[in-house]
Amino acid sequence: MEHIRCLIIGSGPAGYTAAIYAGRANLNPVLYEGIQPGGQLTITTEVENFPGYPEGVAGPDLMEDLRKQAERFGTVIRGAIAVKADLSESPYKITFDDDTTVEADTVVIATGATAKYLGLEDEKKYAGMGVSACATCDGFFYRKKTVAVVGGGDTACEEATYLAGLASKVYLIVRKPFLRASKIMQERVMENPKIEVLFEHNAEGLFGENGVEGVHLVKRRGEADEQHYDLPVDGFFLAIGHKPNSDIFKPWVKTDETGYIVTEGDSPRTGIPGVFAAGDVADPHYRQAITAAASGCKAAIEAERYLAEKRL
Repeated sequence: MEHIRCLIIGSGPAGYTAAIYAGRANLNPVLYEGIQPGGQLTITTEVENFPGYPEGVAGPDLMEDLRKQAERFGTVIRGAIAVKADLSESPYKITFDDDTTVEADTVVIATGATAKYLGLEDEKKYAGMGVSACATCDGFFYRKKTVAVVGGGDTACEEATYLAGLASKVYLIVRKPFLRASKIMQERVMENPKIEVLFEHNAEGLFGENGVEGVHLVKRRGEADEQHYDLPVDGFFLAIGHKPNSDIFKPWVKTDETGYIVTEGDSPRTGIPGVFAAGDVADPHYRQAITAAASGCKAAIEAERYLAEKRL
């Protein structure tokens, strides 16, 4: 069985940054790219809020830069997906979908979180062309434009409020006849003159020539007064939650009710010696490339210190 000093699972900003730091510390890191090589930024067209790119950068280009930087410091990058973990004792064993199992002295879990979508074909069709699951990432492109946000919880209300500071009009599409969000978030939404809440509405599809130009809506679906109509919008934001990619680690590490890995304080430590979590898999709050990169840095530094203490 192959023995690895520092195993990194995931290839978003957290995984690649961990690899850069681990490589520079001579930890001989091996990184497995996972489900989505390059992470969520590979489906983002333009990134304008990552330091060092004054003119902005395409998401895939940014991830390619990080990948090259990780490889420059000796990171071995592989394409398989982790399917099983045994973190019961060190060295830890991880099995991948190519039927290989490796053992590692330290493990950085950087598997990310997957945004939940409605399941409409049009969401794929217009990905990066008006469909987004991150208002903080993409809201800037909709200044003085009209957007729609789908969801009725705190995340949706936060996204709608954030977008209202940029867009000229925000429609909040809510499936139920009420908001599930906390009282204070409900008040912020209802009191904001730029936000219009469409209760008992469902999005059925999107339309547009070279990007999103509107959404097909149904009001009070299944009721006698069911109504179908089209709503012109420039952007369509999903805010119905994220699913952390943590399932195979759940028997070993502590997670919250949604599945985000719970770490110790502001550190990446999971409670299992030598096992660290970085990026969106452990971050229900920020979910930004820069915060993910920062946590990847911390995870690699912790891994280096752990290996030095254990003389591994």
